[in-house]
Amino acid sequence: MENAPPRWKGICQQGEKFNSSHCNRKIIGARWYVKGYEAEFGKMNTSDGVEYLSPRDASGHGTHTSSTAAGAPVQNASFMGLAQGVARGGAPFAWLAVYKVCWATGGCSSADILAAFDDAIFDGVDVLSVSLGSPPPLDTYIDDVLSIGSYHAVTKGISVVCSAGNSGPYSQSVINTAPWVITVAASTIDRAFPTVITLGNNQTFVGQAFYTGEDMNEFHPIVNGQDIAADDSDEDRAKSCVSGTLNATLARGKVVLCFATRSQSSAIVATSAVLDVQGAGVIFAQFPTKDVTLTWGIPCVQIDFAIGTSLLTYMDMTRNPIVKFSPTETAVGQQISPEVAFFSSRGPSSLSPSVLKLMYLSVWLQPDIAAPGVNILASWSPAYSPFQSDMTQKHLPPLDFSIDSGTSMSCPHISGIVALLKAIHRTWSPAAIKSALVSTASLKDEYGQCTVAEGAPHKQADPFDYGGGHVDPNKAIAPGLIYDMGSSDYFHFLCSMGYNHTTISSMTRSSRRCNKSANFLVNLNLPSITIPELKNNLTVSRKVTNVGPANSIYTAFVEAPAGTEVIVKPSILRFNSTTRNLKFKVIFCSTLRVQGRYSFGNLFWLDGFHVVRIPLTVRTVIDNFYAQT
Repeated sequence: MENAPPRWKGICQQGEKFNSSHCNRKIIGARWYVKGYEAEFGKMNTSDGVEYLSPRDASGHGTHTSSTAAGAPVQNASFMGLAQGVARGGAPFAWLAVYKVCWATGGCSSADILAAFDDAIFDGVDVLSVSLGSPPPLDTYIDDVLSIGSYHAVTKGISVVCSAGNSGPYSQSVINTAPWVITVAASTIDRAFPTVITLGNNQTFVGQAFYTGEDMNEFHPIVNGQDIAADDSDEDRAKSCVSGTLNATLARGKVVLCFATRSQSSAIVATSAVLDVQGAGVIFAQFPTKDVTLTWGIPCVQIDFAIGTSLLTYMDMTRNPIVKFSPTETAVGQQISPEVAFFSSRGPSSLSPSVLKLMYLSVWLQPDIAAPGVNILASWSPAYSPFQSDMTQKHLPPLDFSIDSGTSMSCPHISGIVALLKAIHRTWSPAAIKSALVSTASLKDEYGQCTVAEGAPHKQADPFDYGGGHVDPNKAIAPGLIYDMGSSDYFHFLCSMGYNHTTISSMTRSSRRCNKSANFLVNLNLPSITIPELKNNLTVSRKVTNVGPANSIYTAFVEAPAGTEVIVKPSILRFNSTTRNLKFKVIFCSTLRVQGRYSFGNLFWLDGFHVVRIPLTVRTVIDNFYAQT
């Protein structure tokens, strides 16, 4: 643990193929947790795959995320020659401590996760990057293990960054929405992996793949999966190449065209099914997305439904249709970015307060910020080599780098940025750092157009997709104004959610008594305002802290949600050397007579240099609506 900070109390816990010498000037701490796992799931069985009873990573996920957050620069990094360049983490000079709580054999124990949070707090970490979570239905904040562990970390001044989940583009799928954490959605980058498909008539189409071999650079027959269904299967299942649905005789040595369906939308499943019947390759037609699926054994090129239909037309009009693939290339700057990834979970949160059912007032939360999470190149564990999942059993070299997608990948991007912000602003609280990120985020793509969210169909992105927007690290350094909070605010948030005092005390380890307020939730000092049920005029309050020049004057500018009149009082905030904190009120008046419509807007504070933005989200409710109609 050479050159570790003097306050560091962590250890380098030894185990299988990991000893104290593996800790160095980068990795200054490592722990592993298995007691909770074995108590919950039984004795760990590592005979079915590679795993180490130690901090050593066997699956690649931990290596990928940690190197994204804090990896040192590596020259000529690539994934089998693709995406070649310098790879480095967001905070390359930051120290790294590893807390291994999940296992390649599957499963993470709640007890182990909480033990890791406790150790990390005691050890003296500054930022916790947590690429973990479970899809809905969600546990309450007082039952959710990540909510509990992060609460104690944040109250000790430790920023906690979490993944938003990979269940998009469906509404109410976002996870890890406790207001004390930073919840990260996934966005695309401008790097693509074009792969040319050439037909027998020399017509070409471009899909995306991770194909670096030469086996398909010659023509092969192409067949439609639906046309080669096995005798004991039906055409609809064969259409999407479900395992066991294809006729082995008709598929052998051919490229199979598969179409994603609602029940089977995985290119991995399709590739496995074609590989089982000794097919030569896969063309997988699906909804438009920039996320490329990593498959092994045979090449798989992803296309959209329009190109898939064109291929069917060629096949119908040709007696012996054939096709070949050109090896994948790396293209930078040829696709618009950022866009919110298709898989990225969306708000509002499915957790709502039980105590406020009659008040039509609550806090519905969404992701806080978006960051790159699609086709991300980062370090990988050589222990998890391709041949382990390659059903051809060909020996492929161990990987030092791999490409992966998910909010697990976007989370450490923000973690690295948070580490840099904490290094610059050492006195800022986790809430202040979160505010700086959210209030300065970008709503535009690289061409100045409104950011798009992948979906069905694609649409203009809104706060339910990306929270405050796409992260802008340079602007977050000097946000001008911040919306700050502390442990007292979080405690009263739990009180306002309707949990009883005993339960809250058990979670928070605090003897503080609840002081319930009907308006506390909507007045929680978040850098956003969300009103899920606006029936009558509503006044919301916020408090800002000036972290810019002492003598500053900010003027309010409102883009009101459609059908809503918004008034800000006062509309001008004046700061000086003795006045650093000011409150303001936002009054919402509904003019929209449509039931249940979400509308989005923004409140900007402008001082000539800083632009501090608060997303506004309003849903209108009308009394006795169904009786009126």
